[in-house]
Amino acid sequence: MATQPQTAGDTYIAVQQTPEFQALRRKFRGFVFPMTAFFLAWYFLYVLLSIFASSFMNKILFGKITVGLIFGLLQFVTTFAITFIYARWANRELDPAAEAVSATIAHEAGR
Repeated sequence: MATQPQTAGDTYIAVQQTPEFQALRRKFRGFVFPMTAFFLAWYFLYVLLSIFASSFMNKILFGKITVGLIFGLLQFVTTFAITFIYARWANRELDPAAEAVSATIAHEAGR
């Protein structure tokens, strides 16, 4: 009896079940989920302060610059900082592991 050739879908499912892929997934989630939680907490703090502490957010720091304006601008700074941190982390930690998994897929597909 001849064996059925493996399809691309079978290869991907097999790769997903490997310890290397599972470790890559854990590593990714271990970075992304806490960073996302931090950003969402920071963002909702800004929104909630804007709603419930408007006198604090309207406090003038200098000229026409208020606490709310500074917090709003810090949202952009935080977004760029998280992007920069993620890119550096991914280049150092995630990409080598992803390349190893990719090599496994290529090896399996070449059989």
